[in-house]
Amino acid sequence: MKIGVVDIDTSHPQNWIPIERDLGHQVVGIWDGGAVHPSEYVVKFAEEHQVPKVYGELEEMVADVDCAIIHGCDWDSHVEKARPFVEADKGVLLDKPMVGDMKDVQQLLDWAAQGKKVTGGSSLRFVAEVQEYLAEPADERGEVHTAFAGCGTDEYNYGIHGYALLSGLMGAGIRSVRYLGASAQKHLQVEWKDGRIGYLCIGEGAWLPFHITAVTDKNVRQITCDNGKLYRSLLEAELPYLAGEQEEAPLEMSELLEPELCALAARQSWLRGGAQVFLSDLELGDSGYDGAIFAEGYRRQRYPKSSD
Repeated sequence: MKIGVVDIDTSHPQNWIPIERDLGHQVVGIWDGGAVHPSEYVVKFAEEHQVPKVYGELEEMVADVDCAIIHGCDWDSHVEKARPFVEADKGVLLDKPMVGDMKDVQQLLDWAAQGKKVTGGSSLRFVAEVQEYLAEPADERGEVHTAFAGCGTDEYNYGIHGYALLSGLMGAGIRSVRYLGASAQKHLQVEWKDGRIGYLCIGEGAWLPFHITAVTDKNVRQITCDNGKLYRSLLEAELPYLAGEQEEAPLEMSELLEPELCALAARQSWLRGGAQVFLSDLELGDSGYDGAIFAEGYRRQRYPKSSD
């Protein structure tokens, strides 16, 4: 499969490209929107990573690739950058967070209903340690009824990993979210339709390892994730679908988006003083997480002198 990389804002592209090649795919070009890096950085990146072409216009890439991987840290730009590829029936992988508001959630659901090949999300949804735990015989580990998960750094760009980790362990079917309060970070209660409960600790703070504790009817297991395995887990799960090697997506779009929907419900809960917010009650007009503001802050962090 020929892959085009869209936006190289974060460290993900440089870490994903070797894995994509190792899995048998070609990275044929880069287009960058300039939200974070100057143009000379993009040219140097392409040279260092042996990517043969840097495109001046996003639309020029469409005909040359089978799949676009969109890494931009402004998640509000993901849908419009995906659109020319989707309309040309090319595959699209949206790096985390996939989107940041209900309008874009609805667009992804509409594309899925039309049979378009779009997937993505956080690597923590498929993390190896959780998959290995779930592969243990259920009669030995027990059935998970409660989980505690968390991570540090920020509420959404990084916080989405916490939501995805919880979803990876507990599966789909989140019913509602409630903001419980805060210590150093925000605390959330996530309820599944079958009555299972998850607790999340996320928000501004120091980087922390991705961690989750599974409580079953038989024991307790603490899981800490190895960062060195994260990206491969996601790419091994999703690239075969985008390459046409398997017919079904690893997760249906409605399930894939549950971490983002959960985060959007959490935001509404803390804005409403800790009200229980049902995912089914989220509306197109609800305020989301502002990707442009995050991207500007990310750029200022990378290039503080040029931001004065």
